[in-house]
Amino acid sequence: MKRQKQKQLLGIAALIIAAAIWQFVAEYVVGRSFILPSVTDVAVAFVNLLASGTLLIDIGVSFKHFGIGILAAIFLGVPVGILMGWFRVADSLLDPIIEILRPIPPLAWIPFAIIWFGLTAAAAGFVIFVGAFFPILTATYTAFRSVPKIYVEAGKVLGCDTSFELIRHVALPSAIPSIASGIRISMGVGWMCLVAAEMFGVSRNGLGYQLWHNYYLHQMPEVVVYMLILGFAGLIIDHIFRHYVDQRLLRWHEGEVAS
Repeated sequence: MKRQKQKQLLGIAALIIAAAIWQFVAEYVVGRSFILPSVTDVAVAFVNLLASGTLLIDIGVSFKHFGIGILAAIFLGVPVGILMGWFRVADSLLDPIIEILRPIPPLAWIPFAIIWFGLTAAAAGFVIFVGAFFPILTATYTAFRSVPKIYVEAGKVLGCDTSFELIRHVALPSAIPSIASGIRISMGVGWMCLVAAEMFGVSRNGLGYQLWHNYYLHQMPEVVVYMLILGFAGLIIDHIFRHYVDQRLLRWHEGEVAS
């Protein structure tokens, strides 16, 4: 507990020092808000956006887009990864298709996202889904391929007679740490895809859209506000996910490696 508190205090001190350096450089070295807004400029812009209600609306829209894409990626990526990792026939059938689609950048799907879904939340969610799907699929596939054979044999001895029972009681519990890591990676990729999708016209609202819109208006303090909100939102998402996974799914895994 003492070490954790010390770590938090060091983190806060680092942020304060970074803000002080930023303010000094912006105010006395650069001297132009358009090139580098100061901390005070950004703080004023943040208060104005918060007071107008625009910021909260854009945060809500972006989280809606993100939720659609990530949930779709999880609900499709995990089952497909299980099929490919456990059944060789499914792997042989699906692997060529996956390997052709996987290298295509998520942003390359933006034209079709707009054509298929219009300027809707589903369009932004689709772009996020494309970016988040493959890390989840790959992590699940690798985890199921790596299940120790001794676990499978032990499961058969203990009464797991079908593939479904082996997956449920043996393979899936063994694979959960790797799947959780894949989901965490996909959330980071999906968050970046969200910003790019909104910036390139998939949506008329959201943090990414407003960032680009304010750049066109040369309102750089507002641009920095949205950049920081994106960073803090991504950090919060990651911490919430890690806390949930550690407390609910991986409590048995805690303490496996000595600190």
